[in-house]
Amino acid sequence: MNSNIFNSLGLGNLDPGILFIAVLVLLLISIVLLIVQSRKISKLQKKYEKFMQGKEAESLEDEIVGLFHDNRLIRSDNDKNRKDIQDINRRMLSAFQKIGFVKYDAFNQMGGKLSFALCLLDQNNNGFLLNSVLSSDGLNYSYAKEIKAGIADAELGAEEKKALDQALSR
Repeated sequence: MNSNIFNSLGLGNLDPGILFIAVLVLLLISIVLLIVQSRKISKLQKKYEKFMQGKEAESLEDEIVGLFHDNRLIRSDNDKNRKDIQDINRRMLSAFQKIGFVKYDAFNQMGGKLSFALCLLDQNNNGFLLNSVLSSDGLNYSYAKEIKAGIADAELGAEEKKALDQALSR
């Protein structure tokens, strides 16, 4: 084949069959790439249609603005909840959290363990001890003793000491 263009490119002696095969290979590669890109575009189109399904551009913008508004509300609620939890934790420091309770017979002839010692302490082991004694003549006497840092302000009986130890161990 004798061509001025091929001669100027230095391909004057090129066999036209080789040229035809090269062009055919390039054409096949182009077709394969076109199919691959077509599939990618099709998948992207499906995702876009699913995203935009039932939405117009304006309503989608309204949705996004609504989400930002909801996000602000959630943040403010979260801040309020955090403050409430801190307040609850602060109040819990002075709430009674530890309890000791002992039932006993003040007098051996009574039976039924109708007397009791009750100890209520906060987190810092401050509180009180209440002792209720049912006497042999049927009268009930109650005694309260203040507890500070786990120590009573008055001498404790055996049952009172046991109730205080129960409360301190919790």
